[in-house]
Amino acid sequence: MSVKRILVVDNEAKMRRILELSLKSLGHVVVEAADGADALAKVEQQSVDLVLTDLRMPRMDGIALLAALRQRGHDVPVIVMTAFGTIETAVAAMKLGAIDYIIRPFEMETVEMAVARALAMHAVQRENRFLREEISRGWGEFIGVSPAMQSLYELIQQVAPARSSVFIVGETGTGKELVARAMHAASGRTGLFVPINCAAIPADLLESELFGHVKGAFTGALRDRVGKCELSSGGTIFLDEITEMPVNLQAKLLRVLQEGSVERLGANASVAVDLRVVAATNRDPVEAMEAGQLRRDLHFRLNVVRIDVPKLSERRGDLPLLANHFLHKYALELGRVTPRLSAAVLERLEAYAWPGNVRELENLMERAVVLCRGDELTMAQLPAELVSGVGTAAPSSAIVSPEGSLILKDRVESLERQLIEDALARSDNNKAAAARLLGVSERTLWYKLKTHQA
Repeated sequence: MSVKRILVVDNEAKMRRILELSLKSLGHVVVEAADGADALAKVEQQSVDLVLTDLRMPRMDGIALLAALRQRGHDVPVIVMTAFGTIETAVAAMKLGAIDYIIRPFEMETVEMAVARALAMHAVQRENRFLREEISRGWGEFIGVSPAMQSLYELIQQVAPARSSVFIVGETGTGKELVARAMHAASGRTGLFVPINCAAIPADLLESELFGHVKGAFTGALRDRVGKCELSSGGTIFLDEITEMPVNLQAKLLRVLQEGSVERLGANASVAVDLRVVAATNRDPVEAMEAGQLRRDLHFRLNVVRIDVPKLSERRGDLPLLANHFLHKYALELGRVTPRLSAAVLERLEAYAWPGNVRELENLMERAVVLCRGDELTMAQLPAELVSGVGTAAPSSAIVSPEGSLILKDRVESLERQLIEDALARSDNNKAAAARLLGVSERTLWYKLKTHQA
């Protein structure tokens, strides 16, 4: 337990001495005051972590002391000591903000337990307040004040009120669904926000999931079912990983969007729907179209407004905010005091490439809280690959074309060619394996090879 400075307030010198000896035996520093006026002066002069005060004292009693502390903005927790016959006064003190009370006469063990409980409770309250302030520095449920995030907030606010379809593009773990939810919340639409992950549902079930079915439409259709398109009418349907939707279903979805109506499987009549569609992908839509995995006409229909969610490596200034947010979140879940980030850990976090983006950072902070036993997060709680520097972001000077060109197109092509060569080398020139390493289809890789004449 860390050392705390405790102010003991009592007009009886003997009682102050008894409490001092008990609290010092626990490792705390004790400051004494003979009455409320003396205590208030000492709080003004030095920082204290807890006030343990009697209620009945000359000049300024415990109730007046408590009121004065709150009036002057001192957030220090207060425990009041009271005789059995004045419990009503103790209750009044609790209403003024006292954190606990002890009835006299008492055993010292009771005082020690009350002090420990009050210090722990105040630590949690302080962390909750800090967490609320931290979140308020972002926008909505987002956390971040970097220029990249400020631009994202502004774009969401501009797009949200419109009925136009939106295409969100961003790497895995950047928060694409959070963007979609924020747009729905700010849209004014009264219907539901209905998310559907096109990659997580088997192709033979996805059609029913999207459009619904009637009883007997297929084996196992024992009752009518409302599809997600119909369910989200008047609200927003979020189609995550749209490039994983089978092409034949993309054609049917396009028809629903164009006609504003949906027909359940096995039904003879269609139902009018008021859809606002937000789609998302972690892939390059152009590459997906070239690979035949995204219909061009559907892309044109969905891509009325495109939102690119910044990678974590593009908003490194937000790393301390995000890391502390997740540390608070998981420390509170485990009932622990939030560990501080050491300078060495923060430096390592800022140097890391973050291929898994914010989701990877959250998982890492959860792991760190579970493993941390002190009040500071050190390198010992980080994964070995992060400590050793594996995955450390390369300096921008490393991305250069052979000719030293400053033209963006030249540099992008040079980097792309280098990545393809690296993937082919790692996979022993196996094109299918190299495509998996690059996160593209084999057809796209062949196209790139032809383009670069590699």
